[in-house]
Parts: sequence; structure tokens; C-alpha cells
Amino acid sequence: MTPEQQALFDAAVAAQAKSYSPYSKFKVGAAIRTTNGTIYAGCNIENAAYPQGTCAEASAIAMMVSAGEREIAEVLTVCDGDLLGTCCGGCRQKLREFAPLSTLIHACGPEGVRRTFTLDELLPFSFGPEHLGV
Repeated sequence: MTPEQQALFDAAVAAQAKSYSPYSKFKVGAAIRTTNGTIYAGCNIENAAYPQGTCAEASAIAMMVSAGEREIAEVLTVCDGDLLGTCCGGCRQKLREFAPLSTLIHACGPEGVRRTFTLDELLPFSFGPEHLGV
């Protein structure tokens, strides 16, 4: 991993440790690096009313926006298990709001990066702010 990826990984793992996932037991951490180099991390937060939970990526985005930033440069997610874990469809769209299609998204396990995608690979033919004239 590059030093930048390592910093994202460390932040995502620290956030993953704080996950509130009593129902699925599937802890996820995410870290976002903005275009100015700041890292924001988040974890998944489950709720007994399942649709009311929050994904790790959404938590990190909320931290970023709350700090006044709007441009994502790189994303890293980490989850346990043998299968490759990628962002859910809803989080792919949330990332699309703040990131160009060329943004790198690293899917990690406890050992590190398992695979890297661009946002465009994960969300092809996407709908974004430019469709609304923004």
C-alpha cells in the first residue's frame, strides 16, 4: 500500500472497531480522503428498524460534509470475511454526489487492499449532479 492508502486503511480499521452492528455482526469501516488531503472515517450503525441504519461510507460522507468539504479524492472500505466487500448500491450513489467517476475505491479485508475499482466501474452509466445542471 502507498502511504496515502495506509493512512486511509488505518482510519477505516479504527472506525470499523467502533461499528454498531448487533444484528448482522458485520462490521464495516470506511475512510474518505478529500481533495485537500483530509481523511474522514465512519462505521456502519445498525438499527432495530433495519432501513434506518447507516452504512460506513455514508457515515464518512456525513463527517466530510459536516466539516464543510465536498470533494472526495479516494475511498477505502474494510470488512471482515473471505468474500470481497464493496460499497452497496446506495453508497455508490452517495459517493457519486461528491466524487468524479475516476475516483479510486479500495475494497479491503483485514489484511489490506483486496481490489481497487474506479467509481465508474462500480456505478456505470450513473446519474449525477451534472444531469441536474449542477
